[in-house]
Parts: sequence; C-alpha cells; structure tokens
Amino acid sequence: MGAFLVALASVAFAEIGDRTQLLSLALAAHYRKPWPIIAGVLVATIANHSIAGLLGAWFGHFLTPKVLDIMVGVSMVAMALWVLRPDTLSGRATEVSSRSAFLATLVAFFIAEIGDKTQIATLALAAAYPNLFAVISGTTLAMLIANVPAIFLGDALSGKLPIRPMNYVAALLFGALGIFFIVRAVS
Repeated sequence: MGAFLVALASVAFAEIGDRTQLLSLALAAHYRKPWPIIAGVLVATIANHSIAGLLGAWFGHFLTPKVLDIMVGVSMVAMALWVLRPDTLSGRATEVSSRSAFLATLVAFFIAEIGDKTQIATLALAAAYPNLFAVISGTTLAMLIANVPAIFLGDALSGKLPIRPMNYVAALLFGALGIFFIVRAVS
C-alpha cells in the first residue's frame, strides 16, 4: 500500500501544470468529447508507465538497496527542481487529426509522456518498490486524477488553476521523498 500511495501522491502533484495536462486541456477544447479523451489518456498512461515500470524494476534488480536509495533520492530531488520550471505546450493541438479523439489522444499523450517527469518518477519508484502493480496503478490513477478535471473543464479551467503554488507543493513533495531515500541510504 505504501508504494501505491507514494506513487499516487508523487505523480498527482507533479502532473499539475505539466505538458500532458496542458495537452489534455487542448484536446478537450479541440474535440469536446471527454470520454474518448479520458480513455486515450488511460490507455496511453498504462502503456507508458508499464514500460517505465518494467525498466525501473529491471534496473532495480541490479542495484544494492543503498545505491538504489541514493539514485532514487537524487532523482526525486532533481524532479523537485524540475517541477519548479513550468511546462508549456509546444506545437499546436489543433493540427492533430480530427478522425478519432481516442486515437489522437492515445498517440499524442503517449508521445508527450516520453521522458516526462511522471514517467521518470514511475521508473524510479518501480526501481525502489518491489510491487510493480502498485506503482503503475498509483501513477496511472494519479494521471487520471490530474487530467480528468482538465478534460471536463477544458480551457475554462486553464486560466484559473493556481499552477505556480501547485508546482511548489509538488517540488516540496519530491524534495521530501528524495531526502527520505537519501537519508535511508546513508543510515
């Protein structure tokens, strides 16, 4: 249960103001079909985070617990700093094909999530925790918690969210987790 809750909290806060949340807003404004967009986000996140989780679990088997804790701790502190740099949506979402809101969301969201802080967090958490299902479930649910409201409220919500304060909270969370892992490693 600890792995699930850490994954859920870490990714939910990291996702606020993230480029994939901005992508969700843009897709919702473009298609105005929330359910296919939500389904696309869900499937893309499961696929993306499963790959990251499997890689993290594989790397985790080759590392000693002390080295693993230091690596996870340093990566969490790095993410705390990364979260403080707000994301922007590059490109224009309106250029995405209008044939299928689901397919457009699936492809766009999967690609946008590659190398994203939430994918890296999933990789690091999967390396740190043995319960891969709990990590992937937590990160996937967190992505839905962060993105579903953005999808339903579309661009009406985009100018009203206090993104900067939420980024500070996410940075504090990642920093605290990072320090926890580093302290655990040196103890």
